[in-house]
Amino acid sequence: MPKWMKFLIALLLIPFCIGTTQALWRVIQAAGASQNFWVAFFAGVLCWIVVFLLLPRPMWLYVVGHEMTHAIWTWVFGGRVKKMKVTSKGGHVIITKSNFVISLAPYFFPFYAFLLLVVFGTGHLIWDWSKYWVVFHLFLGMAYAFHVTLTIHVLQTEQSDITEHGYLFSIVIIYLGNVLLPLLSLPLLTENMGLARAIGLCFRLTGDVFVKISLLI
Repeated sequence: MPKWMKFLIALLLIPFCIGTTQALWRVIQAAGASQNFWVAFFAGVLCWIVVFLLLPRPMWLYVVGHEMTHAIWTWVFGGRVKKMKVTSKGGHVIITKSNFVISLAPYFFPFYAFLLLVVFGTGHLIWDWSKYWVVFHLFLGMAYAFHVTLTIHVLQTEQSDITEHGYLFSIVIIYLGNVLLPLLSLPLLTENMGLARAIGLCFRLTGDVFVKISLLI
């Protein structure tokens, strides 16, 4: 797909960015009463921010997650991973299939938060880790803050994944991914709003944005 077409698609997706952002805010408001989740989650976020500001950045660990995310989404789309190289200064992965989701996934898919979810979810199913929910939420906050802070850090330098698809298209996709993830996750983590209602809210608010735009034209 040529870059000019991706640019047009990015423009068409901007109303979705607005609608999903409004929906996420509504979901956060609905989940606000879930103190058991938020206190532990933000404690984890603060812990990581202290580490991020005071200690050397664990770039090797970030690059591992970055390249593994490329690999995971390659497998999702039916491709194969032939080779992977990781260093603290960067890395690369040789794959048999690529598209914009595979290229941009590391900037919106929090690999370590996903890994934590898989490990805790598996352990909970086997050993019933109900009494460790607070610990899970704490580490989830740390893992998600790790993803956000280091993604912002690496985006300050030119990334081939971004330039390959054009800046506007990449920014829109990354933004949408980072908004949709908590929009779909919070209803499952806090149980104050159903997932179906959150999705319906997203479509309704996005539709409202398109209506408002049509009235201005």
